[in-house]
Amino acid sequence: MDAIEERKVYRLVLTGGPCGGKTTGQSRLCTFFENLGWKVFRVPETATILLSGGIKFADLMTDEVYKFQENLLRTMIQIENTYFELGRTSNKNCLIICDRGFMDASAYISKEKWDRMMRSNNWNPVELRDNRYNQIIHMVSAANGAEDFYATEEHSCRSEGVTLARELDYKAASAWIGHPYFDVIDNSTDFENKVNRMIECVCQKLGIDIGDRLSITSRKVKFLVSGPMPPDSAFPAFQDFDVVHHYLQCAGPRVQARLRKRGQNGRWSYIHTIRRPQQHGQSVEVRTQLSHRDYVNMLTQQDDAHFTIFKKRRCFLVNNQYFQMDIYKEPSHPRCKGLILLETYTSLTGERLKNILPKFLNIVKEVTGQPDYSMFNLSLREDWNNTKKFCYSLHDQDDGDVKTNGHTQKMINGKA
Repeated sequence: MDAIEERKVYRLVLTGGPCGGKTTGQSRLCTFFENLGWKVFRVPETATILLSGGIKFADLMTDEVYKFQENLLRTMIQIENTYFELGRTSNKNCLIICDRGFMDASAYISKEKWDRMMRSNNWNPVELRDNRYNQIIHMVSAANGAEDFYATEEHSCRSEGVTLARELDYKAASAWIGHPYFDVIDNSTDFENKVNRMIECVCQKLGIDIGDRLSITSRKVKFLVSGPMPPDSAFPAFQDFDVVHHYLQCAGPRVQARLRKRGQNGRWSYIHTIRRPQQHGQSVEVRTQLSHRDYVNMLTQQDDAHFTIFKKRRCFLVNNQYFQMDIYKEPSHPRCKGLILLETYTSLTGERLKNILPKFLNIVKEVTGQPDYSMFNLSLREDWNNTKKFCYSLHDQDDGDVKTNGHTQKMINGKA
């Protein structure tokens, strides 16, 4: 692989509610990555550019508001494309930070008008939400969990009261429900650590080893959910996806590779994931977005020792926490029948973690780090008692003992 192919272009949307720390976070993120030797582009907020020209929403008629939103989105796409093209031709790794993104506009228009706008412009959310951006980060408003700081914040353009700010914050976050890499940075820590958690979150997704520079605290947690599923009306706003996973052949036991196809209404996104051990006790997943052609070509490397995994994935937001719930579907190994797993990323533990979990689900227990609930092991064709492929930990060289980490599951091909 030549140097051009190895360069990264990472398209990040930084969004959030009023007084969430978006402006400060963008500046800090820019400095951090420039210090790593990356080229950083900051895409300005399209709404701010247009509104600074004298447009006042209060003066617009209903039809004018609709056309303004439509033209805003067309302008946003062109502005972003300009930066995306510069990223592709850069001779360095490139981080492109978008000050809000396409789906943010859906928070300020009715669903009926939004759907009409999508149809008339031949836009679809899988392309413009899931495929257009690598990651979405929502900085929760200080009005939701840090009210004292919101009340004392001075901002020349900020007129929202605390109640309205909370509503706007939820709408902005809900607009991105369904993106495969959507992270919500809440106010559970002080502001300095809030910004550090945001930077850490980007580094984790990129597979960049930052050691203890940002005091890593966030980790993926997983819970077993018992059926039957509650009715859809019990859930907050959600997005459902069909998900298909294929494990690929790998050269060594300490690396796992898989393909993922994820879609709605016949529109798909494709991801290649390599999972490997990393220093500082973290297992890192490096993800690469694929074209359909690349996906089909890589399917020839499928590992016949594993079943293809079929799921329905439901994404939703509860208590400022973004959840993904996987419902395993047939065909599969009998061990997966009726299996429902709930995942989220958080820095909370103990009772604080328990309190943010969805109350409308029957959560049986936490299974974070338990090899019996790893998708790699669940997909194995052989019975676990008869296979040598069962994975305990990516980090440990020796076979035999079950080893887990309180933060991240670690696996290696071992003997049952």
